Amino acid sequence: MNLKVRASEAYNLMVKPRSKSETLSETTKTWLKEKVKQEVFAYIPTIENKYMIKGIRCEDKSIALLNEVENEWYEKNTERFYYEDWLSGEPDIITSDVIRDVKTSWSLETFPAFKEDAEKSIKSAGYEWQLRCYMLLVGRERASIDYCMVSTPDDEDLLKPWDNLTIHQVDNIPAKQRVSTVWFERDKKLEEELIERYKLANSYYLERLNELVN
Repeated sequence: MNLKVRASEAYNLMVKPRSKSETLSETTKTWLKEKVKQEVFAYIPTIENKYMIKGIRCEDKSIALLNEVENEWYEKNTERFYYEDWLSGEPDIITSDVIRDVKTSWSLETFPAFKEDAEKSIKSAGYEWQLRCYMLLVGRERASIDYCMVSTPDDEDLLKPWDNLTIHQVDNIPAKQRVSTVWFERDKKLEEELIERYKLANSYYLERLNELVN
């Protein structure tokens, strides 16, 4: 079975190796071995924290905030797209000409209010490759990451009595100050690089899969 890659994890393919003699980085190899274990042992890793919980619970609020700022009527996309049976992704918002992906910030402290900070956050989190996968999957020439800051729900699994509410309750702040957007243009050469890197990663994945199975 060939390696399956979600757009949200595609950045793992693109980490450059330290040595020019290597085709895959150690980071990529570690990720691939973990994917092999998941496949052979049939388990799904549990990755859940308060940041992710807020993102899921507040996704509709973040899209509504983006609509207010952009004077649009975006709706959440629920369709998953596939490319050659190995890459898949589900963009948040798809229009006739662009893709928009909403990231709900945890607090005012983590919200990248300045473009420079938003760009750094995108790079460190690997979100650019997520967008590039979306453009490849859906066939759009532009895509954006939209960091949105909405109030954190007052739920016990998210906020504790001692948490600083001034960095979580933000409805009093103008909407336009609570959205930070970075746009990307589609790049066919980078897509080709992604596809070539996948081929190398898939070969390594299949080798490790055979090793573990046998």
